[in-house]
Amino acid sequence: MLGQDLTRMGRNQLAKFRLKNIGFIFQEFNLFPALTALENVEIALNVKGIKGKTARQEAMHLLDQVSLADRASKYPRDLSGGQKQRVAIARALAGDPQIIMADEPTAALDSQSGHAVIALLRKLAKEGNRTVLMVTHDPRIIDVADRVTYLEDGMLQTSSAAVNHPLSA
Repeated sequence: MLGQDLTRMGRNQLAKFRLKNIGFIFQEFNLFPALTALENVEIALNVKGIKGKTARQEAMHLLDQVSLADRASKYPRDLSGGQKQRVAIARALAGDPQIIMADEPTAALDSQSGHAVIALLRKLAKEGNRTVLMVTHDPRIIDVADRVTYLEDGMLQTSSAAVNHPLSA
């Protein structure tokens, strides 16, 4: 992955690799309820060694990228599901990782918010030259994915067959 053999890395090396190169978007958002949207993004930057004024400015920039700069001072309880997911996306982008891993990023969202999140992830992937790896049951993903792989009977099936997969109907 990214030109490195992960199978030869020890636990500490793998942890450092993940911290530097992978951003995670969780199905249930996993935002800290006592922190504002800005602070939720800023804390991810702090973990990656970016602190103080630089972290605050970068967190605001990331919220702006997901069209939430105007909600920076809001707590998760004051945000809609789509807004919470966009905060989670901004947090995943902290430190500019090359890979974004998303676990069911549209599962808790209504149709409109789900479409918006999918479009945003595609845009961020293309503009930032990032890879977005998504695990989902959402058939809307098929229309925007560059490649689709699905799991059937415990085996991964490649994208050429995915066009005929029941999810694409």
